[in-house]
Amino acid sequence: MKWKNPLISGTVILTLTGLLSRLIGFFYRIFLSNVFGAEGMGIYQLISPVLALSFALTVSGIQTAISKYVASETSTHDYSRSFRTLWTGFLLSMLLSVLCASSIYLWSEQIAVTFLMEKRTAPLLRIIALSIPMAAVHSCINGYFYGIRKTAIPAISQLAEQICRVGSVYLIYDICRKQNMEPTISFAVVGLVIGESASMIVSTIAILARAHKVFPSQRLLSCSSGTDTTTRKDYLLSQYRHIMGQLMQLAAPLSANRLIINLLQSVEAVYIPNRLMAYGLNNADALGVYGVLTGMSLPLILFPSALTNSISVLLLPIVSEADANGNHRAVRRAIITSIRYCLLLGFGCTTVFLLIGRTAGRLLFHSELAGSFILTLSFICPFLYIASTLGSILNGLGRTTLTFCFSVASLLFRLLFVFFAIPVYGIKGYLWGMLASQLLQTLLCTIAALHISRKTCDSLSNIL
Repeated sequence: MKWKNPLISGTVILTLTGLLSRLIGFFYRIFLSNVFGAEGMGIYQLISPVLALSFALTVSGIQTAISKYVASETSTHDYSRSFRTLWTGFLLSMLLSVLCASSIYLWSEQIAVTFLMEKRTAPLLRIIALSIPMAAVHSCINGYFYGIRKTAIPAISQLAEQICRVGSVYLIYDICRKQNMEPTISFAVVGLVIGESASMIVSTIAILARAHKVFPSQRLLSCSSGTDTTTRKDYLLSQYRHIMGQLMQLAAPLSANRLIINLLQSVEAVYIPNRLMAYGLNNADALGVYGVLTGMSLPLILFPSALTNSISVLLLPIVSEADANGNHRAVRRAIITSIRYCLLLGFGCTTVFLLIGRTAGRLLFHSELAGSFILTLSFICPFLYIASTLGSILNGLGRTTLTFCFSVASLLFRLLFVFFAIPVYGIKGYLWGMLASQLLQTLLCTIAALHISRKTCDSLSNIL
């Protein structure tokens, strides 16, 4: 019976595919680092802030809003409203994504020089602009399937994206090698676009199949044959307006919060190489150190988070539904259980990374520096896993403002290390900042989650 629990079965599906996807991506990072070197990886990682900002602006809040409202509607089996929610969010996200992609493509030179402070990223930006509308499509559809707790579709689309991205880049590299052509880092960005298109195709096929299953042709015809077509159109129009208002009410603050957070993260990512040059490194060495940290060491540290990310995605609709039904004890139980198992996983990963970190850096990436980074960052694991899980629970309880404030406080604290510690202590100053800021965010999330759950349970006891 436990395997029929949507949290358990969904977590297993997402975790297995997440681990497989991360495993593919991990060896893909090794391949990229060996082909393009540390400096090439640094340039490749510099475009990540632009992707993150575009995702925050176009779809992140909308995806969460779709997931939340679809989750609350499936208990009543109102499938028509669920699909209207998806369709409304999809149209809104596509409009924003097309505008965002056009802006990045047209002003790529200005963004590269002014914002990223590296003109070599301009051609890469023009390529990734093509992937933004595709990402909006599959993110909205995945939000729907997360809401109805059918995690197989998002898992398959994620796996398809990773396989097509890695496979296409390796194929391009192999062709270039046979033609005696020098591969460039732009090939990796082309692979990113191909991966997004594959994920979009898989998600689109899945949602069309779902629509055909839920609304067979006979039912569609019977629904459309009303006696008063004008009245029905007015009713549907009012429904879409109401859904749009609901989505915007939740998605707008979530998107604004995510946009601010990603903007701070972008400032952090862009200024790390800049501050390393203030420490005394030249441009190539600064990009190399940044590439080793973000393209080699961090992916290994974040590898086990496939489990906690899966739990976080599924906890939001489940906690939201439990809270709406007044099941506060289930919410508190979810909080306590999440902390317990995230601590167990975190300390286990810390031990493993401490034992194999230096060897892993040397064998996998041929870099002593990567091994040194892994050893230092290993202590971040327990705090990272707890914060991500509790943040999802707080969002499910409607405390999105709290999670936003905690994330901003953590980022601002880390930015202090970027601007003031790196010029004095080098990259070690940033690593210390990562540990300190993650500890701060974890403490804030833990205190808030326990306080809210204790308060609601005490109120329930007084009523009983």
